[in-house]
Amino acid sequence: MAQRTKYNMVKDHILEWIKDGTVRPGEKIPSENELVQSFGVSRHTIRQAVGELVNEGYLYREQGSGTYCSPVLPTSTPQTIERLGNGKNIGVITTYMSDYIFPSIIRGIESHLASKGYTLTLSCTDNNVEKERQCLEMMLDRQIDGLIVEPTKSSSYNPNIKYYLELEQQHTPYLMINQYYSQLTPPYLIMDDEKGGFLAAEHLIKLGHERIMGLFKTDDLQGVHRMRGFIRAFREYNLPLEPELIITYTTEELVPSFYDVIHQVFENADERPSAIVCYNDQLALNVLDQLRNLRLSVPQDVSLVGYDDSVLAVATEVKLTSIIHPKQELGRAAAEWIIAAVEKKDTPPSHTYEPELIVRNSTAPYNRLESKLG
Repeated sequence: MAQRTKYNMVKDHILEWIKDGTVRPGEKIPSENELVQSFGVSRHTIRQAVGELVNEGYLYREQGSGTYCSPVLPTSTPQTIERLGNGKNIGVITTYMSDYIFPSIIRGIESHLASKGYTLTLSCTDNNVEKERQCLEMMLDRQIDGLIVEPTKSSSYNPNIKYYLELEQQHTPYLMINQYYSQLTPPYLIMDDEKGGFLAAEHLIKLGHERIMGLFKTDDLQGVHRMRGFIRAFREYNLPLEPELIITYTTEELVPSFYDVIHQVFENADERPSAIVCYNDQLALNVLDQLRNLRLSVPQDVSLVGYDDSVLAVATEVKLTSIIHPKQELGRAAAEWIIAAVEKKDTPPSHTYEPELIVRNSTAPYNRLESKLG
């Protein structure tokens, strides 16, 4: 109980810094060592408090740099958030704001726009097409000078296409990030997600794994492309792929029944897969918890690969092997592009970032003897 009290004390104190402006959005908080000395508690207590604030969206980590206050805070995230500036108004619509990789993307956009004196208006759709419509109508009402947008449910036809066409009629430039609507063929900055899915599966295949489960979100093209790359790896290495080991879900379907399916697959020791490729790091951590409930260890019993190399990839004692997402670099490039377009300068061509696999301790060579004993 005493440890819990100390942890709450540290968490509440850091929250107070954030809410009273002692630490402003985008600013770095004191280091772990400084927090240990300041609060007189253990390193474990500091990690607990900071880790929960990261998961709740108040803080985010930059690998090799430190921990920062999120640009957009969960306690102050109405449909729209406006940053003060002296120049023209740039709209940014993302699917989410204050968790996962999105604070890093937004920070990359915001820091460059602010340096050029631009006003930034943020809005999010929660990956819901009706909310996207509301965001687009709001941006048009505000007569934004340019728009950076992450598509909502990009694998399906989008009923909000007319709003993008209206932007074009008004000569308002827009750029899509992470994916784009194929009906519009707009300028974009995206990842080669098919290659990323391929690299994730190939890594496990080269470690000797053959029965590999793939978990993919399919209402966004990112997930569809990652699944395509996953399947392609099996074909290129002439390995059979069991259809029942590919499990898909949508934004609304990630419910307990989804994890029940995973439980059913792994309960049979003779038939269980030896590895899993997940749509992203967030899903991978949830799967890690499910495996622990089944008393399976990562990577001793099951190897696990995430995607995006987010702060979650290193949030537990199991450090995830993951595919790098450029995050802040992509955000800055998006801001540079939209400013060039607004100022009628030459804009760079659309760009696809090459994926890279980061290997950590969540994957290991397949041990057939241990698998049989298990």
